[in-house]
Amino acid sequence: MRLEVTFDKLEDLQVALGALLDCGGEDDELTIRVALEGTTLRLAVGPFDGKRLADELDREPIDGPTLERVLASVADSVDHAERDDGTWVELTMHLEPIDG
Repeated sequence: MRLEVTFDKLEDLQVALGALLDCGGEDDELTIRVALEGTTLRLAVGPFDGKRLADELDREPIDGPTLERVLASVADSVDHAERDDGTWVELTMHLEPIDG
């Protein structure tokens, strides 16, 4: 099935992922997991240090919106999951099928 993924959606996703990757420490190794389930795109990014991620999500930057607001504007849902290796951020986006 072909899905409607506009350039604008991809650009928004790139901004969100860039902002998340900036939250990792200099020596951290982060993983991005992508899954397409029907018309639902799921991304999981992590593992993060839970305390550092919480601080970044709440921090009010001088020149723009908070990370939490950026993520919420891009994804249909944003969740945080504690796993054995740390905290993961899970983004869900619902895509529309292309008619025809």
